[in-house]
This record gives sequence, C-alpha cells and structure tokens, in this order.
Amino acid sequence: MPKLIEYKDMDPRAKAVVEAIAAARGIDPGSINNVWKALARHPSVMEAFAAEMKVAFAPGKLDPLTKELIYLAVSVTNQCEYCIASHGTMARRKGMTEEMHEEFMAVVLAAQKGNKIATAYRVPVDAAFEGA
Repeated sequence: MPKLIEYKDMDPRAKAVVEAIAAARGIDPGSINNVWKALARHPSVMEAFAAEMKVAFAPGKLDPLTKELIYLAVSVTNQCEYCIASHGTMARRKGMTEEMHEEFMAVVLAAQKGNKIATAYRVPVDAAFEGA
C-alpha cells in the first residue's frame, strides 16, 4: 500500500495544490481524494498533474459529462480501479444515469474488441480514413 500523506502533514507546495482543488470543488482540504494524498509525496509531479487536469476539465466545447465519460472510458480500458470508481462517481454527479452507463459500457467494450481485432488482423488504415 502506498504511503498517503494527510493534508495536515503535507509540505507547503502540496498543501497549495490541495487548497486550490478543494476551493474549486467547494470541499474541505482535509477530505481531498487519496490520489492527491499519494501524489503529495512528490509535489512537482502533483503540481504538474493538477495543472493538466485543470486544463483538461476547464470549460470548453465538450460538456463536463462528456469529459468525465471520456476519462472513464480510458480508465476502463486501462483497468484503473481507482479512476473507474472516481470518475464513475463524478459522471453520475454530472448526470450519467444507469441507462447511460449501460450504453456507455457497451460502446467501450465494443471499442476494445474492435481495437483488438484490427490489431490482431493487422488491418491497414483505409485511404478514406487517412488524416482523420
């Protein structure tokens, strides 16, 4: 089990990251997710990941639920139990219903199988798809 550092025990750089995340989420810094407690061991990595997540989840052309579903799809494909739980919860909070989750999983699982088929058969990319 990795060492988790509680907010009260974090160094100032890690605390600053947690405080920014907590403020954005409207939560107490002491209740920050375990992934941040693990990353607090390496503040430079933590800062870089927090900055990347902030950019990725900032308002843009994709709505917040779509962004969560993309993250969740990658997490399912990469078999990350932590991220499946975390972003599955976030997707539900942003409006994913059980019916949507069922359809989402059907698409993710079909994509995984399609990827494996194309790879296993070494299927060349069609000219019509080049540059897509």
